[in-house]
Amino acid sequence: MKVRKWAVWLMLAAMLMTLSTPVASAAGTSDSAKGIEIILDGRTINSDVSPYIIPKVYVTMVPLRIISEELGATVSWNQKEQQATIMDGVGKTIIMKRGAANAIVNGQTVALDASIAIKSGRTMVPLRFVSEQLGLKVTWSEQDQRITLAADGGKAPVTPGGETPGSGTTNPGSGQPGSTAPAGPKDTVNPGGGGKGDTGETELRGVWISTVYNLDWPSPSSYGKSLQQMEEYRELLDELQELGMNAVFVQVRPEADALYPSQLVPWSKYVTGKQGLAPDYDPLAFMIEETHKRNMEFHAWFNPFRASVDTKTEQLADSHIAKQQPDWIVNAGSKLYINPGIPQARQHIIDTIMEVVNGYNIDGVHLDDYFYPSNTSFADDQTFKTYNPDKIASKADWRRNNINVFVRDLGQAIHGAKPDVRFGISPFGVWRNQSVDKTGSDTNAGITTYDSMYADVRTWIKQGWIDYVNPQLYWSLSFPAARYDKLVDWWVQEVQGTGVDLYIGHSPYKLGTKEAGWQSAQEIINQLEYNKRYPEIKGDVYFSAKDLRKNPLGIKEALRSYYQS
Repeated sequence: MKVRKWAVWLMLAAMLMTLSTPVASAAGTSDSAKGIEIILDGRTINSDVSPYIIPKVYVTMVPLRIISEELGATVSWNQKEQQATIMDGVGKTIIMKRGAANAIVNGQTVALDASIAIKSGRTMVPLRFVSEQLGLKVTWSEQDQRITLAADGGKAPVTPGGETPGSGTTNPGSGQPGSTAPAGPKDTVNPGGGGKGDTGETELRGVWISTVYNLDWPSPSSYGKSLQQMEEYRELLDELQELGMNAVFVQVRPEADALYPSQLVPWSKYVTGKQGLAPDYDPLAFMIEETHKRNMEFHAWFNPFRASVDTKTEQLADSHIAKQQPDWIVNAGSKLYINPGIPQARQHIIDTIMEVVNGYNIDGVHLDDYFYPSNTSFADDQTFKTYNPDKIASKADWRRNNINVFVRDLGQAIHGAKPDVRFGISPFGVWRNQSVDKTGSDTNAGITTYDSMYADVRTWIKQGWIDYVNPQLYWSLSFPAARYDKLVDWWVQEVQGTGVDLYIGHSPYKLGTKEAGWQSAQEIINQLEYNKRYPEIKGDVYFSAKDLRKNPLGIKEALRSYYQS
């Protein structure tokens, strides 16, 4: 749609709002350092989001999301090409590609001081470049720690010693060259140290927080006690951050329900003890706020197709999908599933996820491996006949196509609404065995994601439908049937050159068990060390929070030492 000229002011104001929080220099700077003040039309702009400064070149980088969430510009992100397009609505189009030294502005090549970058899962753009291309002037006062905005040629006062942040001048966060400002809630700080070689990009260190069965949070004793639930979550975050973690993947849809007020699905029973019964607060909004306060990322984790962990429909709320659309439900292995073969059912799930994307300030959408259930029959013969417009001959191929369409459509919906929200999936760790497919892994797994769950992860990666893949590699370096190192090698090869990031899922819950390799916490550390071989691996995620907190075989001390080294 056409945007009025003043919309450009709104856009850059939104971008520069990220500078108004107190910005400290490198470690050691006093907490009382003066914050940067942003002045627009005589008023101060406040924000709780900080940028970061690229050392040596002193370019100020701000999140692309800031642009997309304001009315001033239209932003699109092409995951496959790793390319951002910004359109201001008055004829200016800016195209920037990750790693490129130049941008394309209305078809012309323009040199960049700093390329578009991905930092801790956030897409970052150079402030000075974007502001100049949009015809605005940014004046920086080192003495007053103030930025004044004005249209180019306007009457904004030139403050003493005025320089533009990000233009090769002194870092406005500290007054000293070479220091970097701390990240804000959307640019996760590495709380544990240098990690994998201190490459300048902090690797993701995540933990799955399960709410189904109240496994990790909230506790059953907290039903109806919002203050207790809040305190439990704060304590959980503090403990995880102290271990060096910088991201949480919280299960917000455990069984076709919600840990937030929804217009489409009922409240989860794991909040109040009864499905459909509302608490006296919004758990999702609370969790996001507390997580971002700690400069940690919050990824909303959805179980897509699981409708219920049992078949007791009498315990479900009247608004539950199993009661609203019983024809969509399949009883498989004494659990209820939403049938992926029904297009309307798939769209319903996408709609519920987009309710969160549009309504909350999440960092990512995360799906687990609940697609088709494995090792059990799934009664969808009639669905195969009814919903097969492409006349796919094999039911297995038809099932995989159903999941492919779902992943593609969901990815497009997420990136269309908020290009900077990350979309990723955590599949079972073995795609296919080499004995079945020569391009598969050197494993002998009893089930595989492609043949058992009908999840064609390779296609998702090649098509760029997802931003990252997070395989669950829950085996040790000495487990013969599915060795950790062999699977890491295979997944690295799958993502090479695709622009899709690779996170590895680890299993501290196996520590102390009799399975080969899990008799010492050093197994996890050895896995992390092995990951250092590959730049494609951008982080690690642990299942689950309760297992880290139990500290089997001293894993907490081992991780704390590793991340602080």
